[in-house]
Amino acid sequence: MDAPLPTTDALIRPWRTATLVASLVAAIELVLLVGAAGLLLAKPLARAVKRHAESAALAPAKKTAAPVVHRRVAKLAPPRLTRARTRVFVLNGNGRNGAASDAAARLAGLGYHVPATGNAERQDYATTVVMYRRGFQPEGVRLAHDLHVKVVGPLDGMKPAAMHGAQLAIVLGVR
Repeated sequence: MDAPLPTTDALIRPWRTATLVASLVAAIELVLLVGAAGLLLAKPLARAVKRHAESAALAPAKKTAAPVVHRRVAKLAPPRLTRARTRVFVLNGNGRNGAASDAAARLAGLGYHVPATGNAERQDYATTVVMYRRGFQPEGVRLAHDLHVKVVGPLDGMKPAAMHGAQLAIVLGVR
């Protein structure tokens, strides 16, 4: 008996098989080329990243711009009360033992009257804050100037009745 003849379809269209084989070979070559490129570029790229990280870590610290503090344009009236008549309630907001009494002694040395000291509700204030009751902003600004405090504002979260008769309150922060 004779060997079976190839089908007419295989004789007429041999390009299908050749195309599939060529595509498979091209895909394998592409994967190999991408892998080789990755291996060749990995080491120089890693060195460059390492050098950049070292230079950034060892570089001197950049000076950041000071925060912008909005100030009122209008001139403040001069304080109505003298330092001796200005009462200041001192609150410790930094968690250090004795900070409020130390600040009270310093304020007394500057001529202010301190009716009471105490602890703030929180002990994690980063900066010292001077707060004033309504109508006593000039006195609050003067106290902030005397103590070199940069944050001055109206009473926030504190009722005037809780201030032991003081016109101003100072919450001591870490700075």
